[in-house]
This record gives sequence, structure tokens and C-alpha cells, in this order.
Amino acid sequence: MVKRGKGILALCLLVVLAAVTLGTVSLLSQEGDAPGSKRRVKIMGKPQYPDLARKLNLSGVVKIEVTVGADGKVKRTRIIGGHPVLAPEAEKAALQCEFEPGPKETSEVIEFKFGSQ
Repeated sequence: MVKRGKGILALCLLVVLAAVTLGTVSLLSQEGDAPGSKRRVKIMGKPQYPDLARKLNLSGVVKIEVTVGADGKVKRTRIIGGHPVLAPEAEKAALQCEFEPGPKETSEVIEFKFGSQ
């Protein structure tokens, strides 16, 4: 039974390595308006695909709530959903986003999609 388990593990690792080597894993991030946004996005940050996520062939959506100042710059972020391996890079990208200026500070939600095409 142990030999069989090692064989299955080796096969899984081989599949992951093949997927990474062939470049089937890519990163998608939303552009334009954040879903349910009250303010338009001027600049959308681009998250890096973490090496660990690439090795594990992880995909998914990370939702980040941002507090946007009247000047349109992101002041604070909060992770509200998504895989813990992907979330830190999405949060860094959210800090790079810029929105249209507005009359007051607002809260927006940005989704970053990580996955294979």
C-alpha cells in the first residue's frame, strides 16, 4: 500500500511540473471597474503569481476590500476571501490600484483572478 501511495504522489508531482513547464498556468486580474464599484478604477494593480501557487497549480479568486481616499488612492486593504497562498499578492496589487477622485472616502471590493487558461 505504501508503494502505491508513493506512485500516486509521484504521478501528481509529475502532472504539476508538466503544467508549470508548459505554461498552462497564468494570472488574470480584473480591469476596468471593480464589481459593485461606486468609483471607476483608473489604474489596476497586477499581482504576481506566487511560486508556491505555481508549484501547487492553485487557482481561484481573491477578494480585497479597499478603503479609497477622496483623492482616489487606496489607503487600506482587507482580505475578505480567497486562498491564503494567493491573498498576499492580491493585497499588494490592491495597494497599487488607483480610483477616480470622489467627494469622500469610500469602500470598494476588488477581485483578482488567478488561474489557468
